[in-house]
Amino acid sequence: MEKTAARALSVTAAAWFVALVAGLWAFGIYIVGLYGVGAATGDWERWNAVLPAGHGYNRGDAAGNLALGVHLLLAVFVTFLGAMQLVPALRARAPAFHRWNGRVFIAVAFAIAGSGLFIAFTRGAVAGTYMAIGNTLNAVLLMACAALALRFALKRRFDVHRRWALRAFVLMLGVFFYRLGMMLWFVANRGPVGHTDAFDGPFDIFLAFAHVLLPLAILELYLRARDRGGALARFAMAGALTVATLATAAGGLFAIVGLWLPRL
Repeated sequence: MEKTAARALSVTAAAWFVALVAGLWAFGIYIVGLYGVGAATGDWERWNAVLPAGHGYNRGDAAGNLALGVHLLLAVFVTFLGAMQLVPALRARAPAFHRWNGRVFIAVAFAIAGSGLFIAFTRGAVAGTYMAIGNTLNAVLLMACAALALRFALKRRFDVHRRWALRAFVLMLGVFFYRLGMMLWFVANRGPVGHTDAFDGPFDIFLAFAHVLLPLAILELYLRARDRGGALARFAMAGALTVATLATAAGGLFAIVGLWLPRL
C-alpha cells in the first residue's frame, strides 16, 4: 500500500512536470517570436503589440527599456533552462552542469525579481493595483527563496536546498500561472466573468494573489505528502496533482490558441 501510494505520487508529479514544461516552452517560443524577433530586427513596435501603452518600448526611456529587455530575456532562460534544474537524471549524470546552471538560476531569480520591481515602480501597474501588490509579493518571496536555496547549497544541505529551489522555481513562474489561470477561467465561464478593464473585479483580485500563492500551496502540500505523509495522504495528493496536471495542460493549450499564436 505504501509503495503503491509513493509510486502514484511520483508518477503524477512527473506528469504535472511534463505538462508544465510543455506549456513553458510554448510560452518561451512566444516570447522569442514576439519580443526577441522585434529586438533582433529593430522592430521595437512589436514590444507594444501586447503590452499596454507606456509599458512596452518607450522612446527616450533607456533605463525602462533595458529593464524590460532584461526581464524578457531572463524569462526565456526560466522557460528553457530553469526547468532543467528539476530533472533528477540530469542532476545525477551532469552534476557540473547542474551546479553552474543553478548558479545562473539564483542570479536570474534576483535579476528577474529586481527588474520586475523596477518596471512596476517606474512605469506603474500593468494590470491594476491588486496585480501590482501580488507581483511585489511574488518578487519578495522569490528573492527570499532563492537566497535560502543558495545558503543551504553552500552548506551542502542538499535536501533542504532542493526544497527552497523548488519554491523559487514555482515563484519564478508567476506570470505564466497568471495566464493559465486567466484562460482556464475565461473558457470555463465562456467569457471574462468577474473581470474588469481596470483589473479590479472579483476574479481579478483573486487571481492577483492566487497566481503566486496557490501554486506555492500545492507545492507545500506535495512536499509534506512526499516526505512525511502516509498512504492516504499520498493518494490524496496524487489525486490533486492529477487535477493540477489536467488544469495545467488545458490552460497551456488555451493560452497557446487564444493568446500566443494569434499574436505571432
